[in-house]
Amino acid sequence: MVTSSSLDEIDLKKGKGWAPFNRKDGTSKLGEIDVAFLACYSIGMYVAGHLGDKLDLRIFLTTGMVGSGIFVGLFGMGYFLDVHVFGFYLVMQMVAGLFQATGWPSVVAVIGNWFGKRKRGLIMGVWNAHTSIGNITGSLLAASVLQYGWGWSFILPGAFIFLSGIIVYLFLAAYPEDVGFPVVDGTPVKVVTLPQDEEAQKLKEHLAGNGQHSDHKRTSGSKKSIGLLEACLIPGVIPFALCLFFAKMVAYTFLYWLPFYLSQTAIEGQYMSVKSAGNLSTLFDVGGIIGGVLAGYISDKLRARATTAASFMYIAIPSMLLYRRYGSMSKVTNIVLMMITGLLVNGPYALITTAVSADLGTHSSLKGDSRALATVTAIIDGTGSIGAAIGPLLTGILSSMSWDAVFSMLIIGASAAGLLLTHLVVIEIKEKFSKQSSNEQNNLAGSASQPLLSDQNE
Repeated sequence: MVTSSSLDEIDLKKGKGWAPFNRKDGTSKLGEIDVAFLACYSIGMYVAGHLGDKLDLRIFLTTGMVGSGIFVGLFGMGYFLDVHVFGFYLVMQMVAGLFQATGWPSVVAVIGNWFGKRKRGLIMGVWNAHTSIGNITGSLLAASVLQYGWGWSFILPGAFIFLSGIIVYLFLAAYPEDVGFPVVDGTPVKVVTLPQDEEAQKLKEHLAGNGQHSDHKRTSGSKKSIGLLEACLIPGVIPFALCLFFAKMVAYTFLYWLPFYLSQTAIEGQYMSVKSAGNLSTLFDVGGIIGGVLAGYISDKLRARATTAASFMYIAIPSMLLYRRYGSMSKVTNIVLMMITGLLVNGPYALITTAVSADLGTHSSLKGDSRALATVTAIIDGTGSIGAAIGPLLTGILSSMSWDAVFSMLIIGASAAGLLLTHLVVIEIKEKFSKQSSNEQNNLAGSASQPLLSDQNE
């Protein structure tokens, strides 16, 4: 991910900067651009999600990627066109935020269309690693061309996403039905021509009962979307959306401020350079990759998304305290605690924005051909993105007082994220106990019937 903060390293060797960001209020202006980008991203998400369920996902996603590439590139063109007007950079980032809002609801909907609920947590946890890998490679890519002028740090990623959008348009199959796979209970199945046995007849009847026929190719245009209000009424959408608000507030505070924190904190009595701090901070994302996969796997095994997410957030609290207290002891200690914190912070964030959103977007309360994958994802991640904008903004204020105040904010955020899922956690635990007691009763009933059957046989 490349943000406007890349401008911080412009012509540092020459002691120069880029107007209007080289003045005393330069840092605050960069912060305003980042907040404006995230605000447009989160607001645009609600509209983009509804449109994603209404339009062809392949075309919609391509439009968003191509538009993002153009406006990210235009931001970088400010360097070559010698633009020093703050409003130009602000508008470019705001429009780019609106285009990028089309991305996440669309890609989660595509993955959700192709995979059922049974192993969705693990599959999406592995798939979600692309976000952290993108953060790392984006930063490295931007840094690699910075010596040729900061504009290239935006033009090169912009060109990359533009070309990726063309590839998506040419090759993406957004719906299983578009390539001949019918869907049964939210899972694509392959129908093979077999003799008319009992199993084949059952499958045919099931498809017919859901309005799906093996000889009829259903495409995106044959489905209908639901409104934002209807999507909000799906059980679990609001609690998970509010949970993600605080989870993303914590995650994005680390994402934006960890390099600065590392450069301002003496490790083994020494301060590291800005570049070294930036490189070291990428290990937080490495921990996040592991956390996303682990959270998805655990939630699949337990079949308890809310319990898994809440547990990770609660355990993240002592992890952050330990990182603040002992992270300065040595570089090894800092790395270990940073990766553990990244695992625990990004784990539930990844789980909610992927598997949970896909589960709720295919909830049993949805009737007929209605679909809400992109809409639900937009509501949840859009609400989370508001927290992503507020967290770094508050950190800028609190860090001027002390870093202890920043970590107190993070702990409060993690606690709130866990508490907001309390009701859903209780429901999941009750379901587990009821299923367990039901299985025990069935086993007892089966054991009791065996002697009777043996007596009758005698």
